[in-house]
Amino acid sequence: MKSKSTLRIAILGAGIGGASAAVALRHAGFNVEVYEQAAAIKEVGAGIGLRPPSIHYITKWGLQEEIERVTHKSLQIEILSDQAEVLLKEQWPALTDDPNEKWARLIHRADCLDTLINAIPSEYLHLNHKCKNIVRHGDYAEIEFENGVKVEVDLVIGADGIRSLTRNLFFSQAEPVFHSYHAYRALVNVDETYGLATGDTLRIVANDKVNLYLLPLKYRNQVSVDITVPHHDRTGRPNVPKEDMLNELKNFHPDFQKIAENVNHWDVRALYDIDPVQQWSNECITLLGDAAHSMLHNQGQGANMAIQDAGILAECLLEAETVAEALQKYETLRKPVCHLFQNLSRQFHNDKEDTFFPEKEFFENSAE
Repeated sequence: MKSKSTLRIAILGAGIGGASAAVALRHAGFNVEVYEQAAAIKEVGAGIGLRPPSIHYITKWGLQEEIERVTHKSLQIEILSDQAEVLLKEQWPALTDDPNEKWARLIHRADCLDTLINAIPSEYLHLNHKCKNIVRHGDYAEIEFENGVKVEVDLVIGADGIRSLTRNLFFSQAEPVFHSYHAYRALVNVDETYGLATGDTLRIVANDKVNLYLLPLKYRNQVSVDITVPHHDRTGRPNVPKEDMLNELKNFHPDFQKIAENVNHWDVRALYDIDPVQQWSNECITLLGDAAHSMLHNQGQGANMAIQDAGILAECLLEAETVAEALQKYETLRKPVCHLFQNLSRQFHNDKEDTFFPEKEFFENSAE
């Protein structure tokens, strides 16, 4: 392998996965260029719970103070009935070999991305660079962008999302899978949740068709509201009336209905994921984050898996003698857990305890 300072690495995509990879690799001493098709870096969507393995890497990269400023620690999750009755209080499941690490740090996706992007010097972040084609030449590749720019690199990291061109060109042409659900997401002030959101506890309401999440963002004095309902519209960013969602809440507690009614603008997404991809890497190209393992949000693991991909990939590149060897080790380490969460995330919640955290037994048995 070339020295860290001469190895040419390009990351396609500056979402949470791509930004994490850039931060991880720069911290490890590699020179990295990030190419993003958008004209500006921005993130929308829901709040997320960053798990201990993700926080481990973020801390390792020197961002502990920054991430703690825009998060707060949560020790438990509550499951509520659609009539706002607490059915179950549950610790966050342990997702490491340490059974005591049953917690999360709650954050909005935009704040997570901002923290990562701010750690990347601006001269290494190239906006308005939409990838047009990638040509592999044995152990190096040439990337062509729609703006006419061409670069040759020793490693391409495709962090280009659920509709990844990198994946389509080299590993799988399977289309994303629509799951006949829409997710409605918004931020509301704490006093607009009628006492239903608590200071540090994620609350989940679910029946056989609808999931409702109230994730407090203490540092913002806001709550991330996420409501998932059945819908036939396959449009990625559907322009649908909120009445479609409100109709699914008609038998819920009136305060849940009022929270939803009072939001003027919802970010609405049709829910897609991908089937597990059997190959992520060749000699000089690999996938990361949603490009490798896009999953539904039911286990709250999409961003966590992308951050942990980045941490493992950087470690593999430091330890291996060749890029190809590093990529093979990275894929071997990451595929099993990511495929597990892809499959678990397809199990929509109902009111039975074991379906909220079906991964608990897997990880806790592994810890033993």
